Amino acid sequence: MVDNEVKSILFAGVGGQGILRASDIICMAIMEAGLDVKKSEVHGMAQRGGCVISHVRYGKKVYSPLAESGSIQTLVSFEKMESLRYLKSLRKDAAIIVNTEEIYPPAVNMGDAPYPDDVIAFLKDHYGKVIHFNAAELAQKAGNIKTANVVLLGAISNLMNIDQSIWQSVIKKSFPEKLVKTNLAAFQMGIAA
Repeated sequence: MVDNEVKSILFAGVGGQGILRASDIICMAIMEAGLDVKKSEVHGMAQRGGCVISHVRYGKKVYSPLAESGSIQTLVSFEKMESLRYLKSLRKDAAIIVNTEEIYPPAVNMGDAPYPDDVIAFLKDHYGKVIHFNAAELAQKAGNIKTANVVLLGAISNLMNIDQSIWQSVIKKSFPEKLVKTNLAAFQMGIAA
């Protein structure tokens, strides 16, 4: 990391996917790595399946939790269609991690709008680094579908200069003892994905 460079990550998805929990965990890992971190979140209609986003910015010294439009280096999309909603926020060379799970919004469920086709192909045509997999399926293999957010943390950990021992320590502190093993397994599945 360049001495004064501030990195920006945007988590985006639908209410109930564990976005805010994931952003809390990543912030703890960043702090334990000795860096400054700021976070901002929006979760207006989350309880009704609405959009949820969380900005995480980190570096040697961070002054604002929000990045300027067009300056975010990494998007972690917890739902495939949600990745399209925030493209204007990204740099041209941004990395995008996409959970390919589809959660239909009310307009699609009611037949008022179609779910977009070929989201991944569109992203690959416009961005150089697009990582995509079904985090819910991997979470299920780890032992609990609710760990999909931790699978996505495993994937983004590959793009960050934070030692794996820090991640493991933070995950152990973030969950009750009975859930630690499953979440560590989910994290490893995200790294492999």
